[in-house]
Amino acid sequence: MLLDHERCYRAVASRDARFDGHFITAVRTTGIYCRPSCPAMTPKRTNVEFLPTAGAAQQRGYRACRRCLPDAVPGSPDWNLRADLAARAMRLISDGIVEREGVPGLATRLGYSERHLNRVLTAELGAGPLALARAHRAHTARLLIETTPLGMADVAFAAGFASVRQFNDTIREVYGVPPTTLRGEAGRRRRGDVPALAGTLVLRMPYRSPFDADGLLAFFAARALDGVESVGDGTYSRTLRLPHCAATVTLQPAAGHVLATLRLGNPRDLGPAVARLRRLLDLDADPVAVDAVLGADPALAPSVAAAPGLRLPGTVDGVETALRAVLGQQVSVAAARTAAARLAAALGDRLPPELTGPTEGGPDLLFPTAEVIAERGAEVLTGPARRIATVLAVAGAVAAGGLVLDAGRDPADLRAELTALPGVGPWTAGYLAMRLLSEPDELLATDLAVRRGAEALGLPSDMAGLAARAENWKPWRSYAATHLWRAAALAGRTS
Repeated sequence: MLLDHERCYRAVASRDARFDGHFITAVRTTGIYCRPSCPAMTPKRTNVEFLPTAGAAQQRGYRACRRCLPDAVPGSPDWNLRADLAARAMRLISDGIVEREGVPGLATRLGYSERHLNRVLTAELGAGPLALARAHRAHTARLLIETTPLGMADVAFAAGFASVRQFNDTIREVYGVPPTTLRGEAGRRRRGDVPALAGTLVLRMPYRSPFDADGLLAFFAARALDGVESVGDGTYSRTLRLPHCAATVTLQPAAGHVLATLRLGNPRDLGPAVARLRRLLDLDADPVAVDAVLGADPALAPSVAAAPGLRLPGTVDGVETALRAVLGQQVSVAAARTAAARLAAALGDRLPPELTGPTEGGPDLLFPTAEVIAERGAEVLTGPARRIATVLAVAGAVAAGGLVLDAGRDPADLRAELTALPGVGPWTAGYLAMRLLSEPDELLATDLAVRRGAEALGLPSDMAGLAARAENWKPWRSYAATHLWRAAALAGRTS
């Protein structure tokens, strides 16, 4: 990834927070790397180098600034905008694939050899998969050190380190102090904060402003399944099926961050949980860039002005979203919600009280797995036989391992595999690319709500006319589609 030195230095000199997460500033004279907006004295131009990732900085021997905490920033929006090998690898590394399956597992999921993967990542990101995963482990460890009372040995293994010694050495190298010092510094920073309830982790997940939290909450509220999700009082709560165990989370948008209250069945799931929640809320997006392009269209401009920072709803579970999307083919959102809720109530798993917390009536039901639906779905599903067959076909393909639904998929390959299944059309494939892969440029011109929204805003509502107009919205047509969904919902309420 080539970084323009002059442009990066101007961002650092002005302490421009908009560039946090886009690149890392490494200072040769101090051996420290920072976020661009670090409040420390601006280093001389000749003393800095700019790197694409924290992993690249660590591999060059730099340690993280303990003042600006460069790993506690929104991630690079490049990982959503790009669909190349490096971007797909970064998504899977953030989800903890290297810790669970090693570099061979990462390479297999991406469909390349280990040697080729290492060569591409080193060239693109300045570090290979092991170094990038190490940076991810260090970040997860810092979160656990600062937000939990876990002993250091438990933190080490929960973060994915192979030994306590490796954990201690990495923390010293990355942060310049032993783990116990990080815990002491975190305690001083937390003075005055509301203490977390026993058994919970409370994290602040930063985002780039503006952030249309109301739009996301409205989207989730319209589709929330009883027992699996709930929306109310400005929060979104749901159950999570994570790699090692189940969990629950409550998300509460606030100024500059989203407060996430997590109850994990296994602390090793913290890293994957945070990565998936950030993708669910599209927290790594660059809203200024999106709004600049879409706001230039006179018809879209009023919607952009009314909902600045509108985000693309993602997913925490690709299999769940795929099955719900198939259930929603050619029916209303309300009808799809009813069908999915019936399926979850009949085949889902109830969580133990220690994961649901002290509040009565909160989400306590896991959406059923593909294996369970493939085996027992025919007993529960109602409606047209063709739709039931499609749901069972998708569930069966996932259960058999023939269809993988994770954030590391190549968009073109995923579309081809989905549309090869009986009853799965281009709309479903495009919708899943949008939500599972955070594909930023999927218009969904065949979607009736998109076309109704276009009509409400005075845009062409026929597919050909809308597609032609949307050429001006590249590469953010998914965000435009979300604006059109919003316009259709507003038109429906006022009609």
